[in-house]
Amino acid sequence: MDSKKTRRGLGELLGAFDNYELSNTSLNQEKSGAIEIDVSLLDNNKNQPRKNFDPTALQELASSIKIHGVIQPIIVVKKDGRYLIVAGERRFRASKLAGLKKIPAIIKEYTNKEIKEIALLENIQRQDLNPIECSRAMEELLKSYNWTQDVLAERLGKSRSAVTNSLRLLTLTPEVVAMVEDGKLSAGHARSLVIVDDPELQLKLAKIATERKLTVRDMEKAVADLNKQKAPKKVLKNKTIEMAEVERIMQKKLATKVKIIGSESRGRICIDYYSKDDLERIVLQLSK
Repeated sequence: MDSKKTRRGLGELLGAFDNYELSNTSLNQEKSGAIEIDVSLLDNNKNQPRKNFDPTALQELASSIKIHGVIQPIIVVKKDGRYLIVAGERRFRASKLAGLKKIPAIIKEYTNKEIKEIALLENIQRQDLNPIECSRAMEELLKSYNWTQDVLAERLGKSRSAVTNSLRLLTLTPEVVAMVEDGKLSAGHARSLVIVDDPELQLKLAKIATERKLTVRDMEKAVADLNKQKAPKKVLKNKTIEMAEVERIMQKKLATKVKIIGSESRGRICIDYYSKDDLERIVLQLSK
């Protein structure tokens, strides 16, 4: 995908989405160019980043659809006489629960790459997508289109740091990732654990946070206190407690693992990074 095409906004790709929030369903469908499609002819998109659909929320939407109908049409493309859902999976599922035989949809013409891109971007921008699904969708876009984090941030209308912080959740131990995905641990709590390199300790702190209902600030303090406690034990013969404290301060500022090797008079500083974009972020932070 060329750079000019890469910079098109999601609204441009989706086209008619801009005028969806109309109170009158029939008027909305008329203006958006939607048609009624039999639900039996609709197929799920395998690139749908949302893997978990909350049953209660889905039932609530189904109840609303029974009363008001589907106000916002789904987006589909025609495939071998059937229709592939590009955007609107949740509305489709709720419509089936509501017993609808047909659902309003807008038929678009997209390439396979555009279908994947739109499905991922459209879902990332929805607030009810869980943090891990959002992070995985971002990672998939970076890999599929060879985008930088800057380009992805521009496409999503998010800051570069927000994208970086979201992606860093995927570096956590699988058990902690699962806790975030299941809604047991917030993304804010999880981000505090990124600099804890011991998987068992990560999980232990995550469980403590949920059991004791710690705030994000409490969690950050717990991680900082842990680093203070661990630093003297990890200090080599020539490393002082003051140097260990410098490590802790740098780790907090750079949001990554930092290790000082040597003494106060001579040595080196090792800073971990996890991707080219992560390295650029660290360099930018150091230059401030």
